[in-house]
Order: sequence, then C-alpha cells, then structure tokens
Amino acid sequence: MIFTETILKGAYIIEPERIEEERGFFARTFCRKEFESHGLNPDLVQCNISYNKKKGTLRGMHFQIAPHEEAKLISCIKGSIYDVIIDMRSDSPTYGQWTAFKLTATVHFTMLYVPESFAHGFQTLEDDTLVFYQMSEFYHPESARGIRWDDPMFAIQWPIHSRILSDKDKSYDNWVAKDKTGY
Repeated sequence: MIFTETILKGAYIIEPERIEEERGFFARTFCRKEFESHGLNPDLVQCNISYNKKKGTLRGMHFQIAPHEEAKLISCIKGSIYDVIIDMRSDSPTYGQWTAFKLTATVHFTMLYVPESFAHGFQTLEDDTLVFYQMSEFYHPESARGIRWDDPMFAIQWPIHSRILSDKDKSYDNWVAKDKTGY
C-alpha cells in the first residue's frame, strides 16, 4: 500500500499497490503492520455504508469526543465524493485547518485515513453514491458531535451550491461559538 501524508499531520491518502495480470488485478486494502508502521490506528471495530440518492448530498461535519474518539478509513465504492476533514486537535500545528479530496469509485479503492479528533464530512458529486467507512471506535451517541458545514471559521469551499442536508447537520453550531477546546 502507498501512504501519502496530507497537509494535515496524521491524515493520509492510502492507495493499494496493484498486482495486475490478464484477469485483472489484486491489491491489499488493509494491513495492520503497515498501518502501525506509519503510526496509524490499526483497530477496526465497525464498518458503515452511506448510500446517497442525489448529487449534492452533504453529510458533516462529524466527530466523536473523548473517551470515544474515532479514526476513520473512508472510501467511495460507487460514484464520487468531495471528502473534507478538519484538524480539531487544539495542540496540533494544523489546528483549525481543513483539506479536501475527491474520492471516486473509478480510482480503484483509494482511501482517506482520518485520525482521531478530526471532523469529517463529504458532499456527493454524483447521484447514487456509496461511501464505505471503517471505524476504530464504536458509535457512542453521547460522544457524537458536529460543527456547521458552512462555519465561517473554516470557510470550506464546497463544490456544489445546491446542497441536501439533514435537519441534524443544519442544526449544528459554528465552532467559533464554542469554547476553543471544542467541547
């Protein structure tokens, strides 16, 4: 597997190294030893799938607080997404910074590793998009948090202006309205 660190320390784009032959290809998409060698959390305890009917669907920005912070391994298995992460670690040199990646099913299982204490969200770029999540922690509703997708502190540049959001995602507060520790 090929691990490329993003501009946000600890977040990686992970690409499988393909072994191609006349029938197609074979590639490893997860290896505990390789994750550990890059300092990444290799524990996977839960997998989720998100089906999104319409282009422009926006989900985020979500995270879990202590003691249930979660790392995520995200891939798009049908369609394409604009995947956004924000470093919410107050002790990080990239605290409050965001970056985005286009993940698509046509780029053979490229994944985004999102470390603990990062907010995560995405917007679909096509109808009928499927997103596959592998999580390092179980879902704990009491630890689930979110910040607004349009918080001016981050000024995320979403690619599609007509957005489909849940009532819950619309109800999140701006981060600037919170204590800077985030919780």
